[in-house]
Formats: sequence, C-alpha cells, structure tokens
Amino acid sequence: MVYISLISKSMISSLGVVIVSIIGLLLSLYSCYVEIKSKNKNYKAVCDINNKISCTKAFNSHYGKTFGISNSFYGMIFYIIVFLLSFYSMTYVFYLSLIAVLGSIYLAYILYFKVRSFCLICNSIYLVNILLLVFSYLGL
Repeated sequence: MVYISLISKSMISSLGVVIVSIIGLLLSLYSCYVEIKSKNKNYKAVCDINNKISCTKAFNSHYGKTFGISNSFYGMIFYIIVFLLSFYSMTYVFYLSLIAVLGSIYLAYILYFKVRSFCLICNSIYLVNILLLVFSYLGL
C-alpha cells in the first residue's frame, strides 16, 4: 500500500505514454516491413486474413502515402518524437496526440469507406493514438 501511494498520477501517465509510444513505433515498423515485403508476390503478411481484412491492401492503396512518403514512416517519426517528449512535457504530447487522433479518424474513414477494408495494424495504431491522448491528458 505504501508503494502505491508513492506512485503519482503523472508517473503513471508518463509510463503509459512511454509504453504506448513504443507499441506504436513497433506497429509502424511492422507496417513498413509489410509494405516493403509486399512487393514480393509470394509474400503474405500475418495481418492479411482475406480480401476484406487486409493490411497490405490498406498500406498499398493510394491513401497509404502522404506527399509520396509512406504513412508508416510518418508513424515511426511521430512515435519517436512522442517517446522523447514524454520525458520533457506532457503538454506537447497531449497536443500531438490530439492531432494524431484527428488524423486517425480521417484515416479510419478512408479505410472503411474508400478502401473498404479492415486493417488490423491500422486499427491497432488508432487505438494507440487514443491511448496516447488519454495518458497525456492524465499527465497534464
């Protein structure tokens, strides 16, 4: 009981941001790996269940790149920045997470209604962004 009372709310939220940003980075690295490997016609990603549940379909769609650069690359940069900022200021992490959640809503709309697919990795990243928002809000 004494140890629990020594752990502050901000420590828990900082630890949450660190863990979730690492998970986001790993998911972004995996999505980049799938994009690269999917150029090989014999490769089948673990997240490709069928035609409707396919991360490769989402990653290789027209919407998988922004300004000619893969969204997974932007994700890797984003999660590294969030990880580093979590040791500096939760305010910055909160605002970045808010932007990420808004971007996730847009990308989810594109995924479900334009690409017409369900991407396990994409949805996991959306969840990571929501958790980053929650943990960073708790740390304010």
